[in-house]
This record gives sequence, C-alpha cells and structure tokens, in this order.
Amino acid sequence: MKIIRKYTMIVMGIFLISCEKVIDVNLDTEQPRLVVDASIDWIKNTSGNRQKIKLSTTTGYYNSDFPGVSGANIVITNSANTAFNFTENPGTGEYICNNFLPVIGENYTLTIILNGETYKATETLIAAPEIEDQIIQNNNGGISGDEIEITYYYQDNVSEKNYYVFSNKNPHIAFPQYKVKDDENNNGGLNPVYYSDKDLTAGDVINIKLIAVSKRYYDYFRKILNASGSDSGPFSTTPTSVNGNISNLTHSSNAPLGYFRLSEADTKDYTIQ
Repeated sequence: MKIIRKYTMIVMGIFLISCEKVIDVNLDTEQPRLVVDASIDWIKNTSGNRQKIKLSTTTGYYNSDFPGVSGANIVITNSANTAFNFTENPGTGEYICNNFLPVIGENYTLTIILNGETYKATETLIAAPEIEDQIIQNNNGGISGDEIEITYYYQDNVSEKNYYVFSNKNPHIAFPQYKVKDDENNNGGLNPVYYSDKDLTAGDVINIKLIAVSKRYYDYFRKILNASGSDSGPFSTTPTSVNGNISNLTHSSNAPLGYFRLSEADTKDYTIQ
C-alpha cells in the first residue's frame, strides 16, 4: 500500500508539473509621456560647470529600458538672463552643459522645446551643510543587530528651515538608496544619519551624499519613495500620479514627469573596516 501511495504521489506531481504554463497578462499602456531628469548638483569644492539633463519617456510595465529622447532644445537661464545651453550626446537623450555657473540663492529657469511644445520650470539653488569628517561604524547595527551600520553627521543651519535628501551607494546594489529628512525635530543641531546593509563586508566603499532641497522637492521626492514601495530607491516603479514642477506651456494637460532641481551637495566615501 505504501508503495502504491508513493507512486501515486509521483504521478500526480509529474501531472501538475506538465500542466504548468506561462500566463501573459495584457496590461493597458498609456501613451508615452516625457520624463525630465533635471537634477543640477553642485558638489562642494568643485566648479560645478559640467551638468547633465536626461530626457526619456515612460514605457510598458514589463520593459526595463526607458527610451532616450533626442532633438530637444534645452537651456537654463539665470536672473541676469545668462543662457547655459545643453547639447545632446547624439542618440542618448543626455544633454550636457560644460559652462554652467552655480550660485547659491540664484534663481534659474529651465526651458525645453521639443516637438513644437515648450516646457518650463523655475527653481532656486540651495546651500547644503558639510558632512562631518567623523563617521562611526557599528558591526552590530540595523534593526536586528546583524548588519554593519555607519553613522555620519551634518550641522543644520538654525536660521532657516531645511530639507535634505541622502543618497547612500554601496557596491552590492545597482542604484543608490535614498532617505529624506527635514529639521523640524532638530533645528540647528548636529544631526546623525544612519545607514546599514546586511551584505556589507570589510573593504566595501560606501559613497554617501547629502543634498539640500526645497520644501516642494522634499514633498515630491517623499511621494516618489512611497510610490516605489520602499525608501531604498525611487526607480522601482513609475509613479505617474506624482507631479513635478515642470509645466507644458503649449498643452497644459500634457505635463511631463520629473523635476527641475538645483542643489549644493556634499559627498564622502567611507571604507568599511
């Protein structure tokens, strides 16, 4: 009886395996929308003259590539109407400027002309504090106490309301992991930032980056992180309901996704001990 039961289970298992089939789910796909990645970062102790803007379009749910958009005319102007032109690296959708002039507190206007439509946004370049030299490593960190954790610090400016984005990049993850924070609970204080990962080992280099942002961008990026389902990165999904600050002056109903941001930023590398 045991032998019969054993072979019956084997036959049933083979039958179930043979019945497996891939089910393709047909999903409705909207018309592609323009996506503008116009994040101008002025890294401390650099000239900030070389900047990049990336144009792409939304794509289907199962597609991993976001097609680049060519043929745009892109310019950023400052309050003195000085123009900084961005020229495409042919066929890439990446537009480069080599003579940008970043000034803290300056107002800049982005203008994109593409396929007969004009897109525009205005933003102010915001100052950022430095990442302090002292970085503390804890080999029993993380929620469960089984991860390598580092803590770095920055001094918040007490005279103004501040908003930050933190980027942490380690060699085991393809994209940076992000956090956002304001100074509501520690205005003017020496603020800690914690980062841990279970895969970190001695010799790994962590790139940490502190970016100062506006209140509007802070709210926008926080929604991006929530839409992605995790604070570890904003690119897991395409959050089409999150609106940025770029307007379509030609057809207001066809606003692009993305944001025009100008920030001072500080960055450091830390080697896990």
